[in-house]
Amino acid sequence: MNRKLDQQEKNTSPARALLVAALVLACAFGTVTHATAQRVTPPTTPIDITPPVGNSAFLVGQAEGTQGYVCLPTPTGDASWTVNPARPEATLFTNIFGQPFQIITHFASINANPKKDVTVPRGGNATWQSSFDTSKVWATAVNHIDAGTDASCPNSGAITCLLLQSVGNQQGPSGGRLLADTTFVQRLNTKGGSAPTGSCTVGTTLLVPYTADYYFFSKDK
Repeated sequence: MNRKLDQQEKNTSPARALLVAALVLACAFGTVTHATAQRVTPPTTPIDITPPVGNSAFLVGQAEGTQGYVCLPTPTGDASWTVNPARPEATLFTNIFGQPFQIITHFASINANPKKDVTVPRGGNATWQSSFDTSKVWATAVNHIDAGTDASCPNSGAITCLLLQSVGNQQGPSGGRLLADTTFVQRLNTKGGSAPTGSCTVGTTLLVPYTADYYFFSKDK
């Protein structure tokens, strides 16, 4: 009899684990969805990287990832690490119940839904994709400030802080819209990620760790 109960317990344990995971994910998604209904307060930033009036922050994520660089020849016959475009790969987190929870992935990809009159670069655009509903925003940098020059970008030697403007948005396959209405993205509080300044061998690739805060904006309603 005990053997049968033990076997039943073993069989139901995976199902229980899946149920608990599903409940946690649903709760977390609800928390993030509720958070997006509230206005996020980004730090005060220089005008160069401040979105235009009429756009408000609705979401912030703390990013951990890498900036990818390739060593290429220069016109002078030397070689150096490329600065533009660097290839980002990062995961964005928010704090839920005292624990970091993944909300967005950040990478470079081809803009699959460009806005009118937008030229799609062959190398792709910076991309953010919701981990919940897979909605996306593609954006391109429109201005920057050097790290270490403002309280919103305090770490000297890090990658620049940016204002990026949406050049394409996409709903998730089930109509999810977490990032589908994003108009601007701010990259602030950067740390690390800068390309090395030393010599390199053409064709070599390098991943440099970085962290940053990303603020997502949409038009006021």
